[in-house]
Amino acid sequence: MRVNRAWLGLGVLMLPTLLVAMDMTALLLALPRLSADLGATNVQQLWISDGYGFMVAGLVITMGTLGDRIGRRRLLMIGGAAFAVLSVVAAFAVSPLMLIVARALLGVAGATLAPSTLALITNMFRDERQRGQAIAIWATCQFTGGALGPVLAGSLLQHFWWGSVFLVAVPAMALLLLAGPFLLPEFRSDQAGRLDLASVGLSLVAVLSMVYGIKQLTVESMPVVPAVALVVGAAIGSLFVRRQLRLRTPLLDLRLFRNRPFTAVLIGLVFAGIAMAGTGLLVTQYLQSVLGFSPVASAVLFAPMGLGVAVGTMAAPALARRMKQTTAIAGGLAGSALGSLLLVGVDGAGALPLVMIGIAVLALGTGPLFALGTGLVVGSVPPERAGSAASMSETGNYFGGSLGFALLGVVAAVVYRSRMDGTSDSLAGAVAASRHLPAGQGAELLHTAREAFTASLHVTAVVAAVIFAGLAVLVLTMRPATRTIPAALPDYEATRS
Repeated sequence: MRVNRAWLGLGVLMLPTLLVAMDMTALLLALPRLSADLGATNVQQLWISDGYGFMVAGLVITMGTLGDRIGRRRLLMIGGAAFAVLSVVAAFAVSPLMLIVARALLGVAGATLAPSTLALITNMFRDERQRGQAIAIWATCQFTGGALGPVLAGSLLQHFWWGSVFLVAVPAMALLLLAGPFLLPEFRSDQAGRLDLASVGLSLVAVLSMVYGIKQLTVESMPVVPAVALVVGAAIGSLFVRRQLRLRTPLLDLRLFRNRPFTAVLIGLVFAGIAMAGTGLLVTQYLQSVLGFSPVASAVLFAPMGLGVAVGTMAAPALARRMKQTTAIAGGLAGSALGSLLLVGVDGAGALPLVMIGIAVLALGTGPLFALGTGLVVGSVPPERAGSAASMSETGNYFGGSLGFALLGVVAAVVYRSRMDGTSDSLAGAVAASRHLPAGQGAELLHTAREAFTASLHVTAVVAAVIFAGLAVLVLTMRPATRTIPAALPDYEATRS
């Protein structure tokens, strides 16, 4: 009976996991339409697309500590309610600024969901093998949501306005709020550290300053302001690190990085997220603006990326029983590098099959990293630090994904602008400009812009391949983590208050 309730509770936890992933990827497909309706500029589009992810990354550690203090189930319920309300606000936004603010606040709410779900899974499953299966299912849900997001968004965009993409979260969060109190345990840590507000502020300012600097470098002709923002962000980040090393109960326990396997896996999660997010951003735009597919068709054609990760994640536990976990992870990353290189050959009329095969192979190879990486991170540290380690794993996932939009987006923008000799800032802008030109000139502009964007996709794919290959080498050279089973996890029945 205990196990049945735990698995039912896991099903409830899949709702926020799916929604957070869907919210990230569905917006990629809705971005062209909402940008046109709201009149969003290039920089505003970047803030709309990745402001959510950066807020999650900046606050997930904070929310993990807060959950330990007030209760993980309680925090999950608060975050779920806020997520539903803010989704409605985002759906009916009337300006780019309103949508940016709504997305940022959605990121705050999303940050409460991510650490709570993983921490509650740890409490609910005492058996190590069942806990590993539950974590694999949880990770699979993240990437299934990533695959379903564009498909669902494409279907909605075919029949409704772009705001419908956000409203999907409302009924799912309502179900979470109704079932959660009955199926999920409550957990509070007696040793939870004090929430250091100064550390929270320093981390947010450091991250947002550096993100602003990276974004503005793509559009500013005089890079003084972006450079200052980067320097300020780095300086505040240094202050944050020094404060964490001095605090008795730090917001982010940087001493964990002394553990080599822990550090290697976190680096892998961050950089794999960068490569996948950047590649996904370029491929979705390529399908719509270069190959000319509708939003629905583009969503279906992009689905192999999310489904590939889901399949690789589900297969990871079986692979780990037949070989070392590090070997499974490194082999998968090598496959991802091969998939990235396939995208370098994308061009012309026969591009579509190569795009679909490339993103599927790339995504499939990352499955073992995402499925086994969390287990390796948690197993690399003492039991009393497992919660902090899991939160840092989540931070790596979200920060890597959001950083990929910014960094590889910058690389793609630089390549595109250089190929266009500075006459166009984006492919979307070139498409819009072509409509106001005579037929011959418009067709010539579109042809040149599409070739320039294809070149930016090729460069992004090469960068992704280098990242995956480097990560495979890094994982192979690290020592396997020693798994440690907590001596006394809280009893699920006793914590169901």
